[in-house]
Amino acid sequence: MFGSDRLQRVLDAMSDGVYVTDGNGITITVNTAYERITGIPKEKLRGLHMSEVVKRGYISRSVSLEVLKERRPVTLTQDVSKEHQILVSGTPMFDSDGRIEYVVTTVRDVTELLKAKRAQEKLEQLLSLREQYGASVSTDGHKEPFVISRQMRACYDLAKRVANSSAKVLLQGETGTGKTLLARTIHSYSTVANGPFIELNCAAMPESLLESELFGYASGAFTGASEKGKTGLLEAANNGTLFLDEIGDLPLTLQAKLLKVIDEKRFLPVGATSFKQTNFRLISATHHDLKKLVAENHFREDLLYRLSVVPIELPPLRERIEEIPVLLEHYLSHFNENYELDCRWHADVISRLKQYQWPGNIRELINLTERLMVTSEQSLITTAQLPIEIATDRPLGREGCPLKEQVEMLEKKVIEEALLIHGTTRAAASALGVDQSTLVKKQKRWRIEQKRDLPNDEE
Repeated sequence: MFGSDRLQRVLDAMSDGVYVTDGNGITITVNTAYERITGIPKEKLRGLHMSEVVKRGYISRSVSLEVLKERRPVTLTQDVSKEHQILVSGTPMFDSDGRIEYVVTTVRDVTELLKAKRAQEKLEQLLSLREQYGASVSTDGHKEPFVISRQMRACYDLAKRVANSSAKVLLQGETGTGKTLLARTIHSYSTVANGPFIELNCAAMPESLLESELFGYASGAFTGASEKGKTGLLEAANNGTLFLDEIGDLPLTLQAKLLKVIDEKRFLPVGATSFKQTNFRLISATHHDLKKLVAENHFREDLLYRLSVVPIELPPLRERIEEIPVLLEHYLSHFNENYELDCRWHADVISRLKQYQWPGNIRELINLTERLMVTSEQSLITTAQLPIEIATDRPLGREGCPLKEQVEMLEKKVIEEALLIHGTTRAAASALGVDQSTLVKKQKRWRIEQKRDLPNDEE
């Protein structure tokens, strides 16, 4: 049947490839399209059993043998070379006795289709990574309402000067001083401002997971790995900025790999055999003393030199006292809007918080503001609501705060608390064992002093 020249001409006229075997899996013929798609001439295939075709490496597996085994139509993909894949669908033809007489297989080249599918999956991974680790960065670099202290202005001025270069910047400072905000500002002023801003906290995950997040991994790289592989952040940050926060917590093994990426602008995903190119602006940050870590053999000296081409030290909030009232008002407004509140600060609270040491810096200020607002039973937030650790932050005899001033601060706090508890000056004075007139005079004097100390635009 399949040996006739007329039937062969019909098969050769088809655009899809056709492969025909008998009921024993012996190759009878293929058409011209199959030869074109696979690059295998029919002379090499005729008379070969399908197991021999696989053994010789012409195809990766045989759909015809699967059809003979299952006695039903089967569809699968075959590799005919390292980068060439075909979709094959085999169909059995039965004789009158129900035996398989022939297996006819149709073939389509799906190499480009699979490449497009893989490209789409990779794009989806990139977008997912950028959504997970990326951050929206304002393109308006002039919106810096809190950079009013001389120390922070110097930091931002230096950051803007180096933003257009490819120099690596190391941001140093205590936790919560605003290193991430400064990194985003550098990105927004840089030549890659339109690219992604990818942020990774090196202290937030274990070493094994950190490596796969940074470098990605190839398909089947380890037990439990996705069959599709995974795109890493080094690739996701291409043509953008990679911000590695808490770089001092990066394990030594990964420090060596990161150093190689910086030097060669390429990396090897976990389990892969070929390198990937990448080009990104690197900004790193830490609250650690990296020179001390180098001396303790916890950080590579050569990596420190690569990272700190431009080191910028951010001062703690306690050294930027003039920014504290502005920050407090900003986050008061922010949480008022979020929680639909109408809270406001008592002037003594602002004064007290300017004297606080803020070990947690801006992050602590934000958390304290939210805490005081959501727990307050009234709109006016007073010193009576401050946590004990803040109320007692300036012990007696502390340098820079005379005894008389500390006594007066304590007196104001006690009177405010009494007024909150008892409601009237008469009841508060009675509870404190003083005359009402004395209490009223003190209040009046404090209000005059407060008004005198206010800037002109707040009077």
